[in-house]
Amino acid sequence: MSYSAAAALQSAVFLQLSASPDLAGVAIHDALPPTPPGLFVLLGPEEVRDASDKSGAGADHRLMISVISNAEGFLAAKRVAVAISDALAAAVPVTDRGRVVSFRFDRAQARRLDEGRIRRIDLTFRARIEF
Repeated sequence: MSYSAAAALQSAVFLQLSASPDLAGVAIHDALPPTPPGLFVLLGPEEVRDASDKSGAGADHRLMISVISNAEGFLAAKRVAVAISDALAAAVPVTDRGRVVSFRFDRAQARRLDEGRIRRIDLTFRARIEF
């Protein structure tokens, strides 16, 4: 197992999302900005497990991408979440470290935070990387 592709995977996902016309104008961060915009995407936590087998080394990455919004309802956040899903379903992200052999949507959770003032949708994607 190796965590060596984690930064490369995050960079590839960031580039793919940044290139999506449906996400034009939506800020994408990997840390909570000091003054968060009203609607933004946060590349977040990641869990990695060994996925090596007799054919070689591998890793299973579960990467969370969050949509955070201060809009009244969930509609704006859901539209961005759909754009993220579409952008990442269009093509497997290409990394400069390891080979992504599978990239797919795993699950999502939508919830209210901060006494209902903030909407957050956490999308989890699963990537299988071989080395």
